Amino acid sequence: MKMCIKWKGGVSFLGESGNGHSVLMDGAPEIGGRGLGLRPMEMLLMGAGGCTALDVVMILKKGRQEIFDCVVDIEADRSKTEPKVFTRIHYHFILTGKNLKPQKVERAINLSAEKYCSASIMLGKTAHISHDYEIR
Repeated sequence: MKMCIKWKGGVSFLGESGNGHSVLMDGAPEIGGRGLGLRPMEMLLMGAGGCTALDVVMILKKGRQEIFDCVVDIEADRSKTEPKVFTRIHYHFILTGKNLKPQKVERAINLSAEKYCSASIMLGKTAHISHDYEIR
Protein backbone atom coordinates (compact mmCIF):
# COMPACT_ATOMS: atom_id res chain seq x y z
CA MET A 1 0.00 0.00 0.00
CA LYS A 2 1.30 3.43 -0.89
CA MET A 3 0.04 6.90 -0.01
CA CYS A 4 1.25 10.44 -0.55
CA ILE A 5 0.45 13.38 1.72
CA LYS A 6 0.92 16.85 0.19
CA TRP A 7 0.97 20.03 2.23
CA LYS A 8 -1.51 22.55 0.83
CA GLY A 9 -0.62 25.47 3.11
CA GLY A 10 -1.57 26.36 6.65
CA VAL A 11 -2.46 23.06 8.31
CA SER A 12 -4.18 21.54 5.28
CA PHE A 13 -2.94 18.39 3.56
CA LEU A 14 -4.11 16.43 0.54
CA GLY A 15 -3.90 12.67 0.97
CA GLU A 16 -3.61 10.67 -2.24
CA SER A 17 -3.96 6.91 -2.29
CA GLY A 18 -2.04 4.59 -4.55
CA ASN A 19 -5.25 3.83 -6.43
CA GLY A 20 -5.90 7.43 -7.41
CA HIS A 21 -8.34 8.67 -4.76
CA SER A 22 -7.74 11.77 -2.71
CA VAL A 23 -9.10 13.49 0.38
CA LEU A 24 -8.41 16.87 1.94
CA MET A 25 -7.51 17.03 5.62
CA ASP A 26 -7.33 20.15 7.77
CA GLY A 27 -6.32 20.79 11.35
CA ALA A 28 -8.47 22.12 14.17
CA PRO A 29 -9.25 25.87 14.21
CA GLU A 30 -7.16 26.38 17.36
CA ILE A 31 -4.03 25.41 15.39
CA GLY A 32 -4.97 27.31 12.24
CA GLY A 33 -7.40 24.95 10.53
CA ARG A 34 -9.97 26.53 8.25
CA GLY A 35 -12.60 23.78 8.07
CA LEU A 36 -11.46 22.66 4.63
CA GLY A 37 -11.59 18.93 5.32
CA LEU A 38 -11.64 16.16 7.85
CA ARG A 39 -9.20 16.30 10.72
CA PRO A 40 -6.67 13.47 10.54
CA MET A 41 -8.00 11.77 13.70
CA GLU A 42 -11.54 11.97 12.32
CA MET A 43 -10.24 10.27 9.20
CA LEU A 44 -8.67 7.52 11.31
CA LEU A 45 -11.93 6.90 13.17
CA MET A 46 -13.93 7.04 9.95
CA GLY A 47 -11.62 4.46 8.40
CA ALA A 48 -12.19 2.12 11.33
CA GLY A 49 -15.95 2.58 10.99
CA GLY A 50 -15.77 1.83 7.28
CA CYS A 51 -13.65 -1.23 7.94
CA THR A 52 -16.07 -2.76 10.44
CA ALA A 53 -19.15 -1.83 8.36
CA LEU A 54 -17.64 -3.52 5.30
CA ASP A 55 -16.94 -6.67 7.34
CA VAL A 56 -20.44 -6.82 8.80
CA VAL A 57 -22.16 -6.37 5.42
CA MET A 58 -19.95 -9.00 3.76
CA ILE A 59 -20.42 -11.52 6.57
CA LEU A 60 -24.20 -11.04 6.55
CA LYS A 61 -24.36 -11.41 2.77
CA LYS A 62 -22.27 -14.60 2.93
CA GLY A 63 -24.71 -15.80 5.59
CA ARG A 64 -27.55 -15.29 3.12
CA GLN A 65 -29.08 -12.42 5.06
CA GLU A 66 -31.05 -9.88 3.02
CA ILE A 67 -29.41 -6.65 4.12
CA PHE A 68 -30.50 -3.38 2.51
CA ASP A 69 -28.66 -0.79 4.60
CA CYS A 70 -25.93 -0.48 7.20
CA VAL A 71 -25.23 2.69 9.16
CA VAL A 72 -22.62 2.88 11.90
CA ASP A 73 -22.86 5.78 14.34
CA ILE A 74 -19.58 6.20 16.19
CA GLU A 75 -18.79 7.97 19.45
CA ALA A 76 -15.25 8.23 20.72
CA ASP A 77 -13.23 9.83 23.51
CA ARG A 78 -9.58 10.79 23.38
CA SER A 79 -6.95 11.21 26.06
CA LYS A 80 -6.75 14.72 27.49
CA THR A 81 -2.92 14.68 27.31
CA GLU A 82 -0.45 14.03 24.50
CA PRO A 83 -0.49 11.73 22.70
CA LYS A 84 -4.25 12.21 22.46
CA VAL A 85 -5.03 8.61 21.53
CA PHE A 86 -8.54 7.23 21.42
CA THR A 87 -9.47 5.81 24.82
CA ARG A 88 -13.08 4.78 24.11
CA ILE A 89 -14.87 3.95 20.87
CA HIS A 90 -18.47 2.84 20.60
CA TYR A 91 -20.02 1.58 17.36
CA HIS A 92 -23.80 1.61 17.06
CA PHE A 93 -24.87 -0.44 14.03
CA ILE A 94 -28.25 0.28 12.45
CA LEU A 95 -29.08 -2.51 10.03
CA THR A 96 -32.04 -2.66 7.70
CA GLY A 97 -33.06 -5.80 5.87
CA LYS A 98 -35.64 -8.46 5.36
CA ASN A 99 -35.88 -11.02 8.17
CA LEU A 100 -32.40 -10.23 9.56
CA LYS A 101 -31.67 -12.73 12.31
CA PRO A 102 -30.31 -11.10 15.50
CA GLN A 103 -27.93 -13.98 16.18
CA LYS A 104 -26.40 -13.63 12.70
CA VAL A 105 -26.07 -9.86 13.11
CA GLU A 106 -24.39 -10.29 16.49
CA ARG A 107 -22.05 -12.95 15.09
CA ALA A 108 -21.09 -10.71 12.15
CA ILE A 109 -20.32 -7.79 14.46
CA ASN A 110 -18.29 -9.98 16.82
CA LEU A 111 -16.30 -11.54 13.96
CA SER A 112 -15.46 -8.07 12.68
CA ALA A 113 -14.43 -6.87 16.15
CA GLU A 114 -12.39 -9.93 17.08
CA LYS A 115 -10.95 -11.22 13.81
CA TYR A 116 -11.38 -9.17 10.64
CA CYS A 117 -11.36 -5.40 11.23
CA SER A 118 -7.66 -4.57 11.31
CA ALA A 119 -8.34 -0.89 12.02
CA SER A 120 -10.52 -1.54 15.07
CA ILE A 121 -8.18 -4.21 16.37
CA MET A 122 -5.23 -1.76 16.15
CA LEU A 123 -7.22 1.02 17.84
CA GLY A 124 -8.23 -1.48 20.51
CA LYS A 125 -4.64 -1.41 21.77
CA THR A 126 -5.35 1.99 23.37
CA ALA A 127 -9.15 2.26 23.38
CA HIS A 128 -11.94 0.30 24.99
CA ILE A 129 -14.14 -0.63 22.02
CA SER A 130 -17.80 -1.55 22.42
CA HIS A 131 -20.71 -2.01 20.08
CA ASP A 132 -24.43 -2.51 19.95
CA TYR A 133 -26.95 -2.76 17.16
CA GLU A 134 -30.53 -2.33 16.15
CA ILE A 135 -32.38 -4.02 13.34
CA ARG A 136 -34.98 -2.06 11.39
